[in-house]
Parts: sequence; C-alpha cells; structure tokens
Amino acid sequence: WLFSCSTVRTHQSQSNVSAASCGSESDLCGLTGVLDDCFCDVESIDVFNNFKLYPRIKKLTEKDYFRYYRVNLKRPCPFWPDDGHCAIKDCHVEPCPEYSQAANTISDMNDCEQAKELGAINSTLSNQSKQAFADWARHDDAQDHFCELDDETSPDAEYVDLLLNPERYTGYKGPSAWRVWNSIYEENCFKPRSVYRPLNPLAPSRGLCLEKRVFYRLISGLHSSINIHLCAEYLLDEGWGRSVWGPNVQEFRQRFDTAVTKGEGTRRLKNLYFLYLIELRALYKVAPYFERAFINLYTGNSQEDSATKELLLQVFNEIRTFPMHFDEKSMFAGQKLEAKTLKEEFRLHFKNISRIMDCVGCSKCRLWGKLQTQGLGTALKILFSEKEIQNLPEHSPSKGFQLTRHEIVALINGFGRLSTSIHQLHSFRLLLKDNR
Repeated sequence: WLFSCSTVRTHQSQSNVSAASCGSESDLCGLTGVLDDCFCDVESIDVFNNFKLYPRIKKLTEKDYFRYYRVNLKRPCPFWPDDGHCAIKDCHVEPCPEYSQAANTISDMNDCEQAKELGAINSTLSNQSKQAFADWARHDDAQDHFCELDDETSPDAEYVDLLLNPERYTGYKGPSAWRVWNSIYEENCFKPRSVYRPLNPLAPSRGLCLEKRVFYRLISGLHSSINIHLCAEYLLDEGWGRSVWGPNVQEFRQRFDTAVTKGEGTRRLKNLYFLYLIELRALYKVAPYFERAFINLYTGNSQEDSATKELLLQVFNEIRTFPMHFDEKSMFAGQKLEAKTLKEEFRLHFKNISRIMDCVGCSKCRLWGKLQTQGLGTALKILFSEKEIQNLPEHSPSKGFQLTRHEIVALINGFGRLSTSIHQLHSFRLLLKDNR
C-alpha cells in the first residue's frame, strides 16, 4: 500500500534515502509551472486550495452526513489466494492471547493493549447513530436511484465513522501491497479506440491515446495522494505512552525526492494536481444537482441538514471562482455511441479497482482505498453525464442522473483527501526548508 506509483519495483533499491533536498521552498521537487494536459499552474492551485477551499471542505467532511460511510470490509480478495490480513498491531484488533506460559510476557500483553489504540477500525457508534441509520436507509430507498449500489447493500456492510478512523501509516508492508498497485496499473487495460487522439509529445506516457493516459494519470495521482497522507500521519512513537503520529520527512523524500526517484517524484506530484483538477471540475459540474431546493442531505436533524447543505453550496460557490478549470471536452468528445462505450469502460475499470482494493491486507487502508476509488469513479460519472445534469427537472428527481448517499459521501471525502494532500505538501515544503 505504501509503495509509490508505477515504480514500486525500485523501492528496495531506494532504501538509502538521499540527503539531497527536494528543492527550495518555492520549487518542491521541480513542482512548479503549468501541468501537462491542461493550462493550469501549480502555484494558482496551491493558493486557491490552501487558503480558500481546504478550510471549507475540511469543515464539511466533519458534518454527520459526510462522516459516516457504509462499506463492506469483509469481502475476500477475488484475484489471488488470501495472503493473510495485517498481523501487526497498527492495522486492526486481534483477540487478546489467553494467559498462559506462551503468552505470559509483557511484550505480548502490551501488544494486545496497544492494538486497541493504534490502527483498529473503530466501529464505535452511539445508539442514537444506529437508530438514525435505519431512518436514513428508509429515506434513501425512497429516492430515484440511477446506478447500482455495489457493496453498500451487502449484508456484511457496516457504517464506519471516518473521523474515528483517520487515514494514516499503520506499518503494513504485506505482500498484497505490491500486488494491489501492480494489478491496478497493469490489469486495467483499455480496448483499442476507433479514434486515436494525438498526444502532447512532451507528455510522459508516450504512445497512449488520451483516454488511457488520463486514466493512468488519475490512478497515479490517487496513489501519490495516499502516500502523502501516510507520510504526513506517520507513526513516530509507539512507546509506553500514547502513540504519536506526525510528518515523516524521510519517508516523503523516499517517495518524491527527485534524486531518489530519478525524476519520477515530480511527475507523481503533478499527477496529484491533475487528479485534483478533474475532481474539482466534477464538483463544478454537479453543483446544479444539489442546488435544487428539494435535495436534502438527510440525517433526520433538520437544522443540521440545512447547515450542511448551506456549507456545501458555499463550497460550490468557491469552486466557481477558480479561473482555470480543467476542460474535459477533449477527453469525453466523440460520437454518442463512442462516448457511451468509453463511459462504460471507465465505469468497469473503477469497479474492478474497487474489487482489487478488497485484496489490501490492512483494514484501514482498504477502507480509505475503497472510499477514494469510489469518489473518483463518482467524479467521472458526473463528467460523463453533463447533458443529463443540464436537463434535470427543477422540482422532481430524474432517472437520467441520480447520486446515492454512498456516492455523495465518497465524492466529497475523496476530494477532501486530495485537498488535504495539497495542503500537506505546503507543510512538507516548510519542513524540507528547515532540514536543509
């Protein structure tokens, strides 16, 4: 899970991290200027995200509607034999060993107690929350759904409080970590396209059609974002006292330093910004869906629901002020039949990636991987559905386009993770400057 981008095979050879800095405060790993495939620059995105959007999106994801995510974490890996879930204390809670000669050690008992604190999926829910979920389900069932509900309807699916289960480093380095990302990059191939769109010759993924290049940039950006979260929330101390998480500059350099990654670090981070712009554009496009008066972010508390929707509309208004939105027309252009085929390909790819996430041995990593994959898939669904959104009736649901609670929660939290990554990059700039 922790290995960066498509160069995971070089990880072991990079164990001796270069002492060279990623660059100056204003030029982190060469990360500056205009991004490939669009006319947006890194500096403008930094200012917009860190000072305008990030504070609002952070507050929004703390609202009750967005903090609970229904997910099935018990699905078996469908692609290779299960190599076992993470057995270290940071990943999840194991039953305490029986008191015996074999287990009668301070280390064993301490591991058991620490396991409860460090990395377990915290499923603690108040009785009030449990009662509310049944009401939520009845409300959602009455809505006009468009897409399949996937594993949120599974009998094994449970609500998870995302605020009690933050995404952070757990220490998991099991074999499935390698397999998962290799499978995502290598197994999700596109069929030959009838229309070949020429590439920017300066773009890194030469020889690929635009759609395929975009797909891999999105996955690389997602992978980079996840690595930044883990570097920023790294387990620094697990001694006798309370465990401490915080930024680990060495881990960050190992994944993004130009010297260590042979220049790959810059591309990885630029793919993060590219993904950010894609999801930002999706939020811009879907705003009319939520602005309709009858759309209610329902939790049963009318005052809270009204405040949550108002905050969401403030986020949309802030997004409208951004001057350099990604132009998706070149990606989704083409004949109606071709566009429909491409949409189905993308949908199947992200459904497949979500299934691959079931192979991650660390429960917490699996939770956040599935959520962020679902969020990106929902963003692409929105971009492929521009005409349907434009034709939505003002005062009634439409079968042409509909979002489930599951998709809405994943969309906002997934974008929130990208916004957090870019905000955390600013913190790493300052730390790198101080450590030079």
